[in-house]
Amino acid sequence: MLEVNIEEVTSDLHTIADFLRWSMSRFNEADLYYGHGAANAWDEAVSLALFALHLPDNLDDSIMQTRLTKTEKMAVINLVLRRIDERIPAAYLTNLAYFCRLPFYVDERVLVPRSPIGELIESGFAGLIENEPYSILDLCTGSGCIAIASAYAFPEAVVDGVDLSDDALDVAQLNIHNHELDDRVRAIKSDIFSGVAGQKYDLIVTNPPYVDAEDMGDMPDEYHHEPEMGLACGNDGLDIVRVILVEASEHLNDQGTLICEVGNSMIHVQALYPEVDFNWIEFERGGLGVFQLTKQQLEQHKELFKQKVSK
Repeated sequence: MLEVNIEEVTSDLHTIADFLRWSMSRFNEADLYYGHGAANAWDEAVSLALFALHLPDNLDDSIMQTRLTKTEKMAVINLVLRRIDERIPAAYLTNLAYFCRLPFYVDERVLVPRSPIGELIESGFAGLIENEPYSILDLCTGSGCIAIASAYAFPEAVVDGVDLSDDALDVAQLNIHNHELDDRVRAIKSDIFSGVAGQKYDLIVTNPPYVDAEDMGDMPDEYHHEPEMGLACGNDGLDIVRVILVEASEHLNDQGTLICEVGNSMIHVQALYPEVDFNWIEFERGGLGVFQLTKQQLEQHKELFKQKVSK
């Protein structure tokens, strides 16, 4: 636990800029891990300070020299110390995360949104789909961020966000309501495709649990605040992905396509299915392990996919 002289901090520091510098120094001292929205100590310090002070994130820099009351100072200090001592991701402390530049409520019932699929949504899946989709499935929706962002990207589409976790679906429904998309986005309980039997879609997008056993053991403390159900998925991380590959074609229209994230487990996908020509997508803003397969490809390799489900 970090030792902090609270009286010294509150008496010697005065402005927002003072507290941002102090927060950044404490974060660097504590060697925190950043992987849940903020990329560095400065961004993390800014997000927590603005939240503690009830300020928007589009302020003019002149606000940084304004002085804080003692109560405001303590609000910032307490958040900073919780971030350090408990290793809680900042998004859970603020209950706010951004995905595709959209705000989402998050708490420890769901993963913090961070998928590189967001870059694909913002581009309208350029180069990956031929026609605008009118029906989209977000498989393993969690907070609902991919489903909701997809609904913004394609205003004529209806979107189903499915998940097995009742807790996650409660958060997804809250976000759907907050974005006023109840008429186009549904949160559905489903064990992979079980809740959408008979439904077909133009596009299936999925960021399923895919962390293998080795990576789960090596994860920084911050990740252990997230639901393990949303991360771990068997020894090689592909227990759910195997089923998706078998069943996805049955839920795609003729020109439909599957976009699936597997992260570091792409090495296991490549080793398990060397015969399959996965389209591994490259990202301008960083990220890896997202592939595309068309319905035709899924059908072409269906027998192979079936053989691998039990292995």
